[in-house]
Amino acid sequence: MDANTNLRESRLADAWAELHNFAVAGNPLHADAYRLAFADPEFMLRRETRGIRFQLELLKPDLGQTAQGIENTVVVYGSARFVAPEDARQQLADAQASGDAERIARAERAVKNAHYYAQACTFARLVAEYSESRPLPERMYICTGGGPGIMEAANRGAHEAGALNVGLNITLPHEQSGNRYISPSLCYKFHYFALRKMHFMMRAKALVVFPGGFGTLDELFEVLTLVQTGKAKPVPIVLFGTAFWKRLINFEALVEEGTVSPENLKLFHYTDDPAEAWSLIRTFYEL
Repeated sequence: MDANTNLRESRLADAWAELHNFAVAGNPLHADAYRLAFADPEFMLRRETRGIRFQLELLKPDLGQTAQGIENTVVVYGSARFVAPEDARQQLADAQASGDAERIARAERAVKNAHYYAQACTFARLVAEYSESRPLPERMYICTGGGPGIMEAANRGAHEAGALNVGLNITLPHEQSGNRYISPSLCYKFHYFALRKMHFMMRAKALVVFPGGFGTLDELFEVLTLVQTGKAKPVPIVLFGTAFWKRLINFEALVEEGTVSPENLKLFHYTDDPAEAWSLIRTFYEL
């Protein structure tokens, strides 16, 4: 019996092609009762069909990763604003040539933070090089949010080591798109932050969190909460950039105020060294 999952079959693809060609021609899409339900944008984007969209965003990346043998990931979080050292140096040279004091200050900050990009790249390469020699079920794959900055750096490190790597990108107002180092067949786009964060955790065997902004903090505290409450299995959580994290968050104050238990501070580790970050993960799993 023929499988019914071949999406190249015309009976499934033609409906989408018709809608696409209609839109490319500049024609508005009006409600159409006769249109196939799954190919009806007005219907699929209704508030009442939100649950269906949730399910689709859960299923597509899950099935895609399973088909490619991606079962264990090391998730790398961090700022989208940090750039590679070579780009930071060029920014500074251009800023100094312009004589614009504000532009020079921004470029100097970019140079100061560029080492995080290099370290994320190095860490990802260590994971990829280790996994290359392991049986397929034991390999760990780098997974990021798929954007620029630290995310790009981690995808780049794995890519340059010749390893598959995952990018879970999300549509944002500034039109963020997947960085060029993500394996094309493992580059996914999300609408819902909640489903994206669920996918980060579904395969995560470790999480390494570089300095970042609101998004990075959101992801970090969700992970800490899930592990603290037993909703997720314990995994190594590594805060990369000791001075940054200790300046930003006074975790000890939470213990002093009685809002968390002392043992909760054992859920994570600080480091400033890519090799140590990878060693913490290997020690946890006795690799």
